[in-house]
Amino acid sequence: MRLPFFYGWVVVAVTFVTMAIGVNARTSFSLFFPPIIAEFGWERGVTAGAFSFGFIASAVASPLIGRLMDRAGPRAVMELGVALMAGGLLLAPLTSQPWHLYVTIGVMVGAGSVCLGYSGQSLFLPNWFIRKRGFAIGIAFAGVGIGSMTLLPWVQHMIEQTGWRTACTAMGLMILVVLAPINLLLHKHPEDIGLRPDGDGEPVTGAAKPVSNIVDPDWAAIDWTLKRAVATARFWWLALGYFCGLYIWYAVQVHQTKFLLDIGFSPSVAVWALGAVSLLGIPGQIFLGHTSDRIGREWVWAISCVGFAICFAALMALKYQPSFWLVWLMVFTQGALGYGLTSIMGAVVFEIFGGRHQGSIFGMIMLAALAGGAAGPWVTGLLYDRTGDYTLAFGIAIIVSLLSALSVWRASPGKVRAVAGRLHML
Repeated sequence: MRLPFFYGWVVVAVTFVTMAIGVNARTSFSLFFPPIIAEFGWERGVTAGAFSFGFIASAVASPLIGRLMDRAGPRAVMELGVALMAGGLLLAPLTSQPWHLYVTIGVMVGAGSVCLGYSGQSLFLPNWFIRKRGFAIGIAFAGVGIGSMTLLPWVQHMIEQTGWRTACTAMGLMILVVLAPINLLLHKHPEDIGLRPDGDGEPVTGAAKPVSNIVDPDWAAIDWTLKRAVATARFWWLALGYFCGLYIWYAVQVHQTKFLLDIGFSPSVAVWALGAVSLLGIPGQIFLGHTSDRIGREWVWAISCVGFAICFAALMALKYQPSFWLVWLMVFTQGALGYGLTSIMGAVVFEIFGGRHQGSIFGMIMLAALAGGAAGPWVTGLLYDRTGDYTLAFGIAIIVSLLSALSVWRASPGKVRAVAGRLHML
């Protein structure tokens, strides 16, 4: 049955809902954290370690998920993610020892989040669009922001009314009931159901040949395997760029609230700042994703990295001049600019290493990215412990931001495949 619109937008809608629930289900650990400590009296480090351990599970799972995507497609990956995450959340209420949390919230939810989150969706969504690739991914990933504004307050209300165990069970059931059926609608390529990217029709005989977006035909003609990709400088520039990108993302996300409280801002301002970042990230991801389709991925990655650099500079200035306008500058540059990274993460890799094994290659690059996400908060906290403030840590983060921009620029996806807005230049 033919739809009155391109099926790729169904894929975007499914991804939007999956991200809204799947990503925020993992984030909700911060809401379960206080009542779990209150009930069991465990040390904070031991309890929070379950969430950190989930990063390790995510990193280990990422290359495996990429390989599974190449072999079995998105439905297998997403349903595996649903099973893992829902299973972890449904088993977590049975917790009586710390290691129970490490298995459920750590390993199961952590590994499931790789499938349902940014990494898993970026393994197939870019296949459905070429001209509108950044715009479509930006819309799909904006589901995370919508979910954080709707799902997390509901979870908090349930915790207050019925306890963390009931709330955890409800989250697990929601993932099963909502995400399991809708992800059966996914396909890896539009060609799998007789369509073409962007909903284009079959070329008409005698019509002018459409302009190819391939800039480097020799590079694009290579059947890129993981082994071949890791032997190139471009792969390692991307790995470095993605490592640095998630380093700065999580360094500020984890530490900004405590920093604002330390320099004298009220808890309400600190909480508002964290929520406003997610809110601004919604239009930011969509706008910058669309912009990347016009000016190129390298430019938008650089804009996002500069946004993080300004964010860290504003935090450094806040220590000496605690003013609300600097808080707003920090929030705006982080959310509206910095969060644009996610809208092009998948597109950059696919435009350089597109082909049968692109999932395996992307999964390995995301291993580097997740390592950066784990290193950012840890190094920032370590530097604070050694120096007594965040000045050095935030200064290093500015350098890391610029290094991320330089790395993706060196990888230069635009020199392999041009975005729609640059086709007239070919």
